[in-house]
Amino acid sequence: MDPSLILLITLKVIVGLGILNVWLLRSGKSTAYRGGAAKTLRAEFATYGLPSWSFVVIGVLKVALALALLASIQYPSASQPAAIGLGLLMLGAFVMHLKVKDPMSKALPSLAVLAMCTAIVLL
Repeated sequence: MDPSLILLITLKVIVGLGILNVWLLRSGKSTAYRGGAAKTLRAEFATYGLPSWSFVVIGVLKVALALALLASIQYPSASQPAAIGLGLLMLGAFVMHLKVKDPMSKALPSLAVLAMCTAIVLL
C-alpha cells in the first residue's frame, strides 16, 4: 500500500474518531482544553458568548463531518468537503480560544486538528 494513502487513512481515523470522542463521549466531562473555566462543552459555548442554539448546530455539523470523513476512507469523494468543513470549524474553535484569552495550551487541539484537516485536503 502506498505510504501516502496509509498516512491519509490514518489522519482521517484520528480526526474522525477524535471529533466523535469529544462530541459524543466527553461533551459533559471536564478537560484541560475547555475554554475559560468551562467544565462541559455546552458551558464552553456559553463562555465564548455564543447563543445556546449554536451548541446544537456546531455539534451536529462536527459529528456529521466526522462521520463523512470516516466514510471517505471507502468513498473518497467525501474527503475534501468533510476535511474542509471540519478545518473551518477548527479555525473557529481556535478563534474562540483567542477571544477569551485562553492560554495557547487550550487552543493546541484545535490547531492540531486544523493542521490534520489541511493535510487531508492536500494529500
